[in-house]
Amino acid sequence: MFDLTDKIAIVTGAGRGIGHTISLALARCGATVVRTDTAGWSACPTGIAMTEAGGVGEVAVMDVTDPKGVDTTVGEVLARHGRIDILVNNAGITRDQLLMRMKREDWDKVLEVNLTGAFICTQAVVRPMMKQRTGRIISISSVVGQMGNAGQSNYAASKAGLIGFSKSLAREVASRNITVNVVAPGLIDTDMTRALPPEVQADWQSKVPLGRFGSPEDVASAVCFLASEEASYITGQILAVNGGMYT
Repeated sequence: MFDLTDKIAIVTGAGRGIGHTISLALARCGATVVRTDTAGWSACPTGIAMTEAGGVGEVAVMDVTDPKGVDTTVGEVLARHGRIDILVNNAGITRDQLLMRMKREDWDKVLEVNLTGAFICTQAVVRPMMKQRTGRIISISSVVGQMGNAGQSNYAASKAGLIGFSKSLAREVASRNITVNVVAPGLIDTDMTRALPPEVQADWQSKVPLGRFGSPEDVASAVCFLASEEASYITGQILAVNGGMYT
């Protein structure tokens, strides 16, 4: 287990799924984790799970596309803890459709949340990280951003954009000991994939050399590694967690 004791982490889109699992994993490594999501937290997992994981959990309602709201949340975290060590840009949505039928608003919304949201959150934390002269910025992309997928041109564009964004930022902030990396999951066992018809699941699984879907924990482990001191000499990289689906 990687040691993230006394580290302060913000995870976006952490109300459920991969974001929640990432938050738990960071807490198990000792971090104080601020989980953000657009929904109210009454229906979401509480900080009890974070405490049971061995860390400290806080929650905040935050829309990654709202710069003022993001600045407010980041300011509150800085006021409470005095620093931000880790940002995980996980918030994301899909609005799948073939390009010839895709509505402009569905293109715009996916890019706004998945890519512009990461820009807004990263811009909010990078200044305090530069003052600290240390930090970890990790964005969750997708295998779709690397290989493409029919019916997901908006999603693929947003996830590919995260890769270019992260590689460029890595060069900007390396001198301040801030690393910027990407985790690109493949087919992960989530509520979304479980909702697919069995024959569709089987077809997708046949495309994975390891022969199975990944788990949210697989993605979370990659994030914890990139957030740790063990990854201090890694920046501007894509860590693919896809079972060999794309190499």
